[in-house]
Amino acid sequence: MWKQWLVALVLVGVVVAGAGVYLSLEDPADAEAEDEPTASTVNISAPEMRRVRDEVSAVANLNAMDAVALTTEVSGRVVELNLQTGRKVQQGDVLVRLDDRQATADLAVIEAQLADARRQYDRARSLRANNSVSQSQVDELRTAVDVAIAQREAARVRLQNHRIEAPFSGVVGLSDISVGAYLQAGTVITTLDSTDQLELNFAVPERFVGQVQLGQPVRATSPAFPDEIFEGELVELATRISELSRTLAVRALIDNPDGRLRPGQFMSASLTLQEREGLVVPEQAVMLRGDQKYVFVAEDGQARRVSVKTGSRLPGWVEVTDGLTMEDAVIITGQDRLSSGNRVRVIESGLAIPENRFDSVQGS
Repeated sequence: MWKQWLVALVLVGVVVAGAGVYLSLEDPADAEAEDEPTASTVNISAPEMRRVRDEVSAVANLNAMDAVALTTEVSGRVVELNLQTGRKVQQGDVLVRLDDRQATADLAVIEAQLADARRQYDRARSLRANNSVSQSQVDELRTAVDVAIAQREAARVRLQNHRIEAPFSGVVGLSDISVGAYLQAGTVITTLDSTDQLELNFAVPERFVGQVQLGQPVRATSPAFPDEIFEGELVELATRISELSRTLAVRALIDNPDGRLRPGQFMSASLTLQEREGLVVPEQAVMLRGDQKYVFVAEDGQARRVSVKTGSRLPGWVEVTDGLTMEDAVIITGQDRLSSGNRVRVIESGLAIPENRFDSVQGS
């Protein structure tokens, strides 16, 4: 039995001795090569100079420059109706006419009375020349003429009130009125809005008040037309800042010749405070850690972390105001697993990011 244990011990000693000889013969350079980390594959992009804007974004509403609810001033039966929803009308067009026969007759009576008053006045003046009538009688007849003239004007107004005309050029709204319907005074007939230009109303935070000026460009988008930008300019500023919201109400004008935009519509507004040339990088290159912003740049096959300050944003791009130059090779892929000093291997841009992505950004 002790012979078997002796044989086992001899075999173990032989194995240990062989392993030691193998390790002593291994190439130290190969061992160091295995310990060296593998280079990370990255894609780079050089910063670019682009036109950037300092903008203020806000929720906005559209309003017509002129808007009114048309109502009747007198009671009467509708005898003429020229209301067609969505139709453009010109200032002075007759939209509704009520039965005006009584008003027309009243005007005729007043005109006859005025004519008679003038004849009596003219006769009295001729008689006054030879003192056949007193001056007081002439004055009384002159007063009667003036009263008749005023009564005629009042009758004309009452007749005119039977006709509802467009006070300005615009688009007619919905109406439930029919020919033959009897309308009471004050009945709302329809709405009228001028829509060739619309007012875009929104508010600017108080901290930007010093940079807001009339004439600054405004761009607006609508959920109804997601792929279209409507442009206008700032035309009015409020005189007071709201104490509740600490904002300044402003108003811009947007052209709407085709009438697609409608009063009351919700819009997203962007007010351009200033424009300039700025250094920009793809937005995925900028990393955040707390309040710190940084990027990685490739230098001599290694990654170097660089702290940056950012400014305005473009679709897919971020302005860098400090920390980079045009010559820096900014890493835009794979940087989330890098540390400063790591080895990197740069590949072609087209292999990492589709070219059409950048094309679409540049065209925006």
